[in-house]
Amino acid sequence: MLFELAIDDLTRAADLFRPVHSSTGGVDGWVSLEVSPALAHDTAGTIVAATHLHEVARRPNLFIKIPGTPEGVPAIEASIFAGVPVNVTLLFSREQYVAAAQAYMRGIERRIAAGLDPGVGCVASIFVSRWDVAVKDKVPSQLRNRLGIAIAKRAYQAYRELLASRRWQLLAVAGARPQRLLWANTGTKDPEVSDTLYIESLAAPDTISTMPDRTLRAFADHGQLSAVLPADGGDAEDVLAEFAGAGIDEPALAAQLQREGAESFDKSWNDVIGRIAAKSAMLEQGSQTRGGRS
Repeated sequence: MLFELAIDDLTRAADLFRPVHSSTGGVDGWVSLEVSPALAHDTAGTIVAATHLHEVARRPNLFIKIPGTPEGVPAIEASIFAGVPVNVTLLFSREQYVAAAQAYMRGIERRIAAGLDPGVGCVASIFVSRWDVAVKDKVPSQLRNRLGIAIAKRAYQAYRELLASRRWQLLAVAGARPQRLLWANTGTKDPEVSDTLYIESLAAPDTISTMPDRTLRAFADHGQLSAVLPADGGDAEDVLAEFAGAGIDEPALAAQLQREGAESFDKSWNDVIGRIAAKSAMLEQGSQTRGGRS
């Protein structure tokens, strides 16, 4: 039932955005539909589910969300090879992003070798503010709300290096689309800092910022862009060294955040399924009651 509702809703959205998708040559106008979060650690199950959802939806501007977990990475490659546009979710570090980017390129290289169209859409979603929430009570005040941005800067540097690499240039010449970097989880959680902090700090060419309605309205009202992300990572390494000095184990925390993110998605998914089941049972009971009175 949940997938039926989601597919109906998102195919309508995809149709609404289809003119934008067409007018931008497939760059914009996308919507996303996720595989079940219960498959976050199931490679084979994710591949089957992603292919099925893509075939059922039948929309060229609909991404299938696949988590960038260790088990999700080979599913990303297989799905791209199968021609399924992918939104890689739950990426928290440069290393996790690079793994997803490499999987995307392997999928495209396999398509080219097989004589298939390499123009398969893909984005890689870096989650930002959860970093700062995770360390807010573990670091000095001068370091608060700086970790997520530093991680994003480091990932952006890797992104620009990948786009400049010979490997990618060969794929681009063959007709491949860049796997764009996407900033997710950009709502500010700390009331003591600007409500547009992440949007203003992460503005960069060839990237996407997704944001909650409240953050979008805030930026429209008073947001200002003074600069764009530096391609060389700027002060990211210096800032991350400060966090390391404060006892923050960045690789371990990245793995923890990804694991907790998958668990949170799974819980939310099950909650929605439970509510739908309860509503369906209530409607069914009501229908039976009315039928008995007729």
